[in-house]
Amino acid sequence: MVIFKKITDLKSYLSDKRRHQKIGFVPTMGALHQGHLHLVKESMKNNLLTVVSVFVNPTQFNDIEDFNKYPNTLSTDIEQLASVKCDVLFCPSANEMYPDGFGEKVTFNIGNIDKVLEGTFRPGHFNGVCQIVDKLLKIVEPDHLFMGQKDYQQSMVVQSMLENYYKDHPVKLHVVPTVRSSSGLALSSRNERLSSTARQNALAIYNRLTWIKDNLDNMSIQDLENGAEEHLLKNGFTKIDYVAIADAKSLEPVSIYNKEVKTVILIAAFIDGVRLIDNLLVN
Repeated sequence: MVIFKKITDLKSYLSDKRRHQKIGFVPTMGALHQGHLHLVKESMKNNLLTVVSVFVNPTQFNDIEDFNKYPNTLSTDIEQLASVKCDVLFCPSANEMYPDGFGEKVTFNIGNIDKVLEGTFRPGHFNGVCQIVDKLLKIVEPDHLFMGQKDYQQSMVVQSMLENYYKDHPVKLHVVPTVRSSSGLALSSRNERLSSTARQNALAIYNRLTWIKDNLDNMSIQDLENGAEEHLLKNGFTKIDYVAIADAKSLEPVSIYNKEVKTVILIAAFIDGVRLIDNLLVN
């Protein structure tokens, strides 16, 4: 595995490589786990020169405390990437990515998809995501981009950005199914901040996702959402941003379940001071 910290060095290296092989790209914020490695393996499985970035992007955090607490495990990340034979790691400094400071703002027009759910509770978050993904895409210039379904709305936002801003340089987005522990908990870097008790209680999210899915035909949407919230609060969660049953293509709320309409269930809630998100596609 080749490691780069400078943009110019990486671009020079890739300019030669892309003549012979298409490039797959996996952007991450580090604190890697098996979910990230699964994305890497998916890229490599398609015979792509695989580039992984590790960069904790300040412009997508609404809470500075959350940013400061985000785990930094670069040495372990390097070991994990080397173990799966990743081709390239890009781990730039903040100054390398934002030489003019974090005040630099570029506004992305991606429709309404960034205004609902996560967008409501984390205003400006998705514009920060687009800002860093755009920067990274212009550096790596990949043919294929790999992201996880756990960040369902984020993948929709990035897809919209690609459609609106990358028509002349198309990048194919691959959304890879969420990797879970044997108990069902979605793998997440934030799980590392949970106590053992909170981690056990956090299983209530996946429990309620599957419960909603199993009862869509015989309970009202409102009763399902209310029932899920009550269950989470009884199982150690202290605050719930949303339990939502939505159209999987638009994230518009569903009022009556229709099997013919692709549907997704999404939850965002706090436990042990950590905000967790998860989702489940229904059909």
